[in-house]
Amino acid sequence: MDGGLKALEAVLAIARRGSFRAAALDLGMSTTALSHSIARLEASLGVRLFNRTTRSVSLSDAGRAFVARIGPAVTVIRTAMETAQSQGTTPSGLLRINASVQAGREVAPLVLAFLRRHPRMQVDLVTEGRLVDIVAEGFDLGLRPADLVPRDMIALPVGRPQRHAVVASPDWIAAHGTPLTPADLPPAECIRVRLPNGALLRWPFQRGAEVVQIEAQGRLTLDEAAIARAAVLDGAGIGFFIEQDVADDIAAGRMVRLLADWTPPRARFSLYYPDRRNPSAGFSAFLAMVRDVGRA
Repeated sequence: MDGGLKALEAVLAIARRGSFRAAALDLGMSTTALSHSIARLEASLGVRLFNRTTRSVSLSDAGRAFVARIGPAVTVIRTAMETAQSQGTTPSGLLRINASVQAGREVAPLVLAFLRRHPRMQVDLVTEGRLVDIVAEGFDLGLRPADLVPRDMIALPVGRPQRHAVVASPDWIAAHGTPLTPADLPPAECIRVRLPNGALLRWPFQRGAEVVQIEAQGRLTLDEAAIARAAVLDGAGIGFFIEQDVADDIAAGRMVRLLADWTPPRARFSLYYPDRRNPSAGFSAFLAMVRDVGRA
């Protein structure tokens, strides 16, 4: 990618992330080098693209107009470059994947196997709680629970079937007793879970044909599994997790699993992407590996 296109990619990354530091990390360069690149571009244009303070970065009026015009153009150029790369038989280049933390853990072994098989490939795996527009934010692939995949995306199942786990600390159980059905759960003792879209999770339960949803009403609301795990271990209440996040705690007796017969297996994670007419060789190779693992 030549210097001019790199500068345009840099502008889009800063506009997307709202931070020189975060954009520099995304682009694999130093913050100083990124600042110099933007300064050179602004000097050549004769206009300031960003308003900078010690605490924030925002687009100027000229910068907003510039980003609106170059965004589609850069996408076209990037697609053209990927199309050219796809003519080669050896996968090479960068593959960017956005995933939830749990999904990232699930796909990590596959990514490592892919890099061993294709030494000219690079993978940038970004894990975060929020559900992003992978096209707008420059990702090739997304990885989320199947029910969160946008409808206009092509999806492939990845990893093992998942289960939920409802848990509490032994001290909480000693003080409150053991709930035997969802109706026994005290809502005020249930830690609320905020989903990536901002909504609060209604805890789903199922046993046979019976389906129940519980609305947690605890005083603590969290969107990060690691913090929720620490809260449960501290006796703050009952937690609702993906099983793999607390499996070691259950096995070690640090947590007590509740209502196991009400948490059946759920859909696997899905790897998703927009339709591509001319995918790169690396993109196609990764999808082929996902399909092979799924058939195994």
